[in-house]
Amino acid sequence: MPVTLHVWRVPGRLVGAAMFRVAFPGRFQASFAKFLGTSRGFLPSDADLTRYAALTVSDSPVHLPKWDKLAVAAARIDLEPLLSRGAWSGVSPFTVSPQTESPGDGMVLALTRARLRPSKMITFYRAVPAVAREALKAPGLLAHFGVGEAPIGFQGTISVWRNAADLARFAYRQPEHRAVIARTPADRWYAEELFARFAVREISGDRAVLGWAPDDPAPAD
Repeated sequence: MPVTLHVWRVPGRLVGAAMFRVAFPGRFQASFAKFLGTSRGFLPSDADLTRYAALTVSDSPVHLPKWDKLAVAAARIDLEPLLSRGAWSGVSPFTVSPQTESPGDGMVLALTRARLRPSKMITFYRAVPAVAREALKAPGLLAHFGVGEAPIGFQGTISVWRNAADLARFAYRQPEHRAVIARTPADRWYAEELFARFAVREISGDRAVLGWAPDDPAPAD
């Protein structure tokens, strides 16, 4: 089933209204939807109060006009699941079709999401800054930002990569990232976790909202 990432930039005077809509999104047609705050990094202090996101799963296009009215800029990424492991709020929201084509040399999006154990938050937040610094220098990274249902206790990342090879190179060869992966089972940071990878089928709107890397040309839609 198709997945869509919606991202909005709102003016400072409407931050309160945006937070209200995250908490009370209203009704719309989707089999799964999460409205999220965003951050520029991994830590609660990195919160970006003027950028918000929604991830929706639906057979038909999801329209969110109330968010569009709040926004001064917006972007949308249409996605097709390639891999999904774990759960989000007790469900596995992304279905990988046997007919899904591999992304080939096309762009891919990686999503990580976790609910932290309260007793493990301090050690987790101490471990992640080094990974964040590595990610920002990784070859092929086009956009990257944090997401979460709440500022503390819910940790997620969205990253867009030039191709699957660049993503794999960072995930499995960068030493800081590999070290965090190795620590995860023993340290038991997460009460719930999910990792998913998607083929990027189309990007529309203002890529600056996604934090698009300034030295990478925006590919044609």
